[in-house]
Amino acid sequence: MADSTSSPWPSLDYAAWRDTRDTLHLWTQVVGKIRLKLTPWLNHSWHVPLYVTSRGLTTSPIAHGSENFEIEFDFLEQVLDITLSDGRMRRLGLRPQSVADFYAAVMAALAELGIAVAINEMPCEIAAATAFSRDRIHSAYDADYALRFWEVLLRTDRILKTFRTGFIGKSSPVHFFWGSFDLAVTRFSGRRAPPFTAKIPGVSSAVMRDAYSHEVSSAGFWPGGGGTDFAAFYSYAYPTPAGFAESPVKPAGAFFNETLGEFLLPYDAVRTADDPDSALLAFLQSTYEAAARAAAWDREALECTQGRPGVPRVAAN
Repeated sequence: MADSTSSPWPSLDYAAWRDTRDTLHLWTQVVGKIRLKLTPWLNHSWHVPLYVTSRGLTTSPIAHGSENFEIEFDFLEQVLDITLSDGRMRRLGLRPQSVADFYAAVMAALAELGIAVAINEMPCEIAAATAFSRDRIHSAYDADYALRFWEVLLRTDRILKTFRTGFIGKSSPVHFFWGSFDLAVTRFSGRRAPPFTAKIPGVSSAVMRDAYSHEVSSAGFWPGGGGTDFAAFYSYAYPTPAGFAESPVKPAGAFFNETLGEFLLPYDAVRTADDPDSALLAFLQSTYEAAARAAAWDREALECTQGRPGVPRVAAN
């Protein structure tokens, strides 16, 4: 694969890969719930996401007794690797198979490695979901589209990390939430937010109140589903300030979705732009500014110039 700064962003037609997307979403939930089960709670559920790697998506190291292990989706080799810090590993092929078969294979591999873990089999953030061990409906897997999806995540991860450097207030890592199946980064004003009251399938109210305990501007990418039939970049504010939806944002093609309550920029608008990186950065910056202006954030205290390699941030006196 060519360098990500010059390679074209791949096409990701939602209709063409929807079935694979749905299956892969559930597979990532199986892996993500293993990390959730074994990792101490961190604010805003930052202990549960996966992270983009140069090969796919990883849990990062998970402590287990005196050892650590890591689970990685490798979309270049089309395998799932479970690796222990003592050198032992198991490798499972990523191929068309039911969620039930994938779940059984992962749990069997963990047991062979001496990792005892029992997870909640019910998927999160999916209405009318089926337990992993009983789900023989979702079994599609197109390796080419899974690879394209990771390539989009890889490029988006780079841009989100660049965007993140322009903020010195509290900010999340760039991370992949397997519940909603999106890559995200979140900025915080520092102020408390009103209790989150919306109901999310398969997620307790306590988890959602923790996730949105403070005022945020959040942005990221999802590959379709969850209210859209196209891949899109998104940006929202919680709580939604008055005037946010009417704010002018960039680039052309970005719009406010009243049903979802957030700004969207179709993925194809970025993919086909003359300068995709600049188009995406313009969306991220302009939608953040819309949220910060509307909610009267202390921008002077929270913002800074975008970071540059090898150049330390100048501390304020």
